Amino acid sequence: MKTTSKSTKLNFKPKQSTKKLMKDLKERDRYVLESRFGLVDSDKRTLESIGGEYNITRERVRQIQNAALKAIRKSDNYEDAKEIFIEIEDLINELGGLVNEEHLLGHISSDKVIQNHIHFHLVVGDNFKKHKEDLKFKNRWSVNGEIADKVHSALEKLHNYLEEEEILSEEKMILKFLDRLDGKEDGLISDDIAKQFLEISKLIGKNPLGDWGLTSSKNISVRGIRDYAYLVMKKNGSPMHFKEVAESITDTFKKIANAATTHNELIKDERFVLVGRGMYGLKEWGYKEGVVKEVIAEMIYENGPLTKDEIIDGVLKERYLKENTVLVNLSNKDYFKKNKDGKYELTAKKIKTLDKKNA
Repeated sequence: MKTTSKSTKLNFKPKQSTKKLMKDLKERDRYVLESRFGLVDSDKRTLESIGGEYNITRERVRQIQNAALKAIRKSDNYEDAKEIFIEIEDLINELGGLVNEEHLLGHISSDKVIQNHIHFHLVVGDNFKKHKEDLKFKNRWSVNGEIADKVHSALEKLHNYLEEEEILSEEKMILKFLDRLDGKEDGLISDDIAKQFLEISKLIGKNPLGDWGLTSSKNISVRGIRDYAYLVMKKNGSPMHFKEVAESITDTFKKIANAATTHNELIKDERFVLVGRGMYGLKEWGYKEGVVKEVIAEMIYENGPLTKDEIIDGVLKERYLKENTVLVNLSNKDYFKKNKDGKYELTAKKIKTLDKKNA
């Protein structure tokens, strides 16, 4: 499978190319473009700020900007730069034909001013189409209308397919995306290109551990101790003591997590279940909520009368406890009683409570 390089060395110097493209402009027109695109000190100025400097309206500044861009496109300087625009077009094609603006500029240079000069070339060039940011997608550029339409369609299908709390490895997310990219087989698109297509989306993203899902999910857009705790416990794969969770958050994410604070946050979040003294597991792993006697009651309610050993085995799968703790809870006469076979069953009062709860 073909892979793309992490960066591309251009055969032209962006600043020099910009200077040549603008050399025939009037001084004010050139200044407006330099200010609007951040071609001197990287800061892109607003129409209002430039208008205030010249004592003209923002709309007049916009008119000057657009007229200057049009003048460049009609100039001999633009024709002389034809090979430069072809090189940028080739690069966009190498990146898939549709590319996230931030990814494209960062692929070329980490220097913000250089990025602004490349952006200027994209705006000036006739062959480049900008797709403006909206609720679903980030700013992006294309030179291939067909692939752009297919990528947008595939991403929308993927948005609709994913469950709210679902998280996937990068490999699985790429495969699910490629399955929805009409007319494109897996082997024709590298993982790098597929990943940058995914990065176009504002509805799909990845969390600090590199797992992918919907950005609306707290499993992806991590905002606090609870979310970090979920990720470290999910990665661990088995229950953890709250002190271990706090330490893991600090080590993994370089976020200072106080043990007591972590304990309090885990108690409040329904994703976590207290399964022992200070031990927490994830509810999605099948652990039941509630104190030990409630866990036993639910087991008998679901399965019918159970022997002492069956109850102990079942509870120890749910909780990190000593057997004696289970036996102490079984002695609660408001909840449990023994039948003639020596098995434990629920009292009539508890059955009525659980019937009402599960109604």
